Amino acid sequence: MPEQIPDTAASHSPDSLTTDTPVMAFAQLQLAAPLARAVAEMGYESMTPIQAQAIPVVMTGKDVMGAAQTGTGKTAAFSLPLLHRLLKHENASTSPARHPVRALVLLPTRELADQVAQQVKLYAKYTQLRSAVVFGGMDMKPQTLELKKGVEVLVATPGRLLDHIEAKNAVLNQVEYVVLDEADRMLDIGFLPDLQRILSYLPKQRTTLLFSATFSPEIKRLASSYLQDPITIEVARSNATASTVEQHFYSVGEDDKRRALHHVIRKHQLKQAFVFVNSKLGCARLARSLEREGLKTTALHGDKSQDERLKALEAFKSGEVDLLVCTDVAARGLDIKDVPAVFNFDVPFNAEDYVHRIGRTGRAGASGLAVSFVGGKNDARLVADIEKLIKTKIELEAIEFEEDSPNISAQGRINDGRRMYQDEARDDSRRAPRSSERGGLRDIAHEGQYARPARDERAPRRDYTRPPAPPKDPFFDQPYEPSVAPEVKPSWEAAPRTGGRSISANIKPKRRVAFLFKATEETSS
Repeated sequence: MPEQIPDTAASHSPDSLTTDTPVMAFAQLQLAAPLARAVAEMGYESMTPIQAQAIPVVMTGKDVMGAAQTGTGKTAAFSLPLLHRLLKHENASTSPARHPVRALVLLPTRELADQVAQQVKLYAKYTQLRSAVVFGGMDMKPQTLELKKGVEVLVATPGRLLDHIEAKNAVLNQVEYVVLDEADRMLDIGFLPDLQRILSYLPKQRTTLLFSATFSPEIKRLASSYLQDPITIEVARSNATASTVEQHFYSVGEDDKRRALHHVIRKHQLKQAFVFVNSKLGCARLARSLEREGLKTTALHGDKSQDERLKALEAFKSGEVDLLVCTDVAARGLDIKDVPAVFNFDVPFNAEDYVHRIGRTGRAGASGLAVSFVGGKNDARLVADIEKLIKTKIELEAIEFEEDSPNISAQGRINDGRRMYQDEARDDSRRAPRSSERGGLRDIAHEGQYARPARDERAPRRDYTRPPAPPKDPFFDQPYEPSVAPEVKPSWEAAPRTGGRSISANIKPKRRVAFLFKATEETSS
């Protein structure tokens, strides 16, 4: 179990807020009546620390950098104040010109964008503010039609938003608010060029909000270039994990990880869990292996189409699937209630991803279980990075397998599933002849597994003797003798033809034809 290390060096700047704010109720906020009604219908009563501190600040129009643990309601922390301030632009006009994009929410993954868009629509249910979501993997035509109608709140991923900007489907010259959710990933190397292009289309006078579970010092310096006098809100120690999540690190060999997974699921009687791996290929292979071993499993990774990814999430949310084997595409922001456990089948390469992974359980104050399987020197180095990030001492635990648990390591590695069954069939086919040679077939016959048929019941043996040769014809046994032809002289030595005109045989004789001649005057006289 990880042991907390006291953080004596923690300090806060004058422009930062900490967790000393008492718990507040949503009724204490001066939200507009339509928003307060929607919040009450959704069952929100008391605010989380990040909501209690961020909502009043955002309602004043200041830039904010918010750091909080995953599952603490960061989406409501920026959505509700933005919608409250945008109500001044609310109108019932059908003209798209009266509904320009006023707020832009950028997110790193498609699933997170779809989830945030659904939350925004629920919050704005009783208002006339329009919202839309655009992300890759889907047809652009329905998205274009929605953008052409006009929207005030646009939720998007960077790549697809750039496609719509270049196609002149989205105009961002009237944006007042920009939200970067999961800001550390948004400002990462892969998203930075796209983010810079998008921000170049926006007005310079705007309010920028950054929310994430983790903020490294480098990310803070990079983000400061996009914010103007930001107020930093940290409701927990930076990069801290949720206190409601019980964390275990088991030292397990690579070949025993699946066996350990079965053991922990049975021990804690888990009904559902996330299983995180580091590669898309390993994700697909592990999902197939667990499915063959009797667990209802589906895979979620970047190589799947958007429709397949949404169907996999919906199946997991509805309880049709027990295990969701996924890559880090599902590590950020996904809010699926009552997921009791998270397995790190592979230790994440990036220590910050560990915080996001285990944040899929223990959400909204509920208890959760996070289990990581550590095997090899490389995993030990990655665990040391996690220990340094979360400032918690991590101790590796040994796992004791039950005797009746299936020995997965004896069946082969993850990618040996098909080979496993071929080897078993091959072994069975080899055992039977050996038993017959040793005279053990009679004993096996009593068990009904194999019995040698009686000699009388056997099929008659095939006769491989050669058939008798057919009688020989003496004519074909005689030696070859060329036939004697009559002597014929060549044509040039033959006797010349007698009588008649000698004409070549190649010249055809002329054909006689009757002619009619006109008589001349001399002839007639």
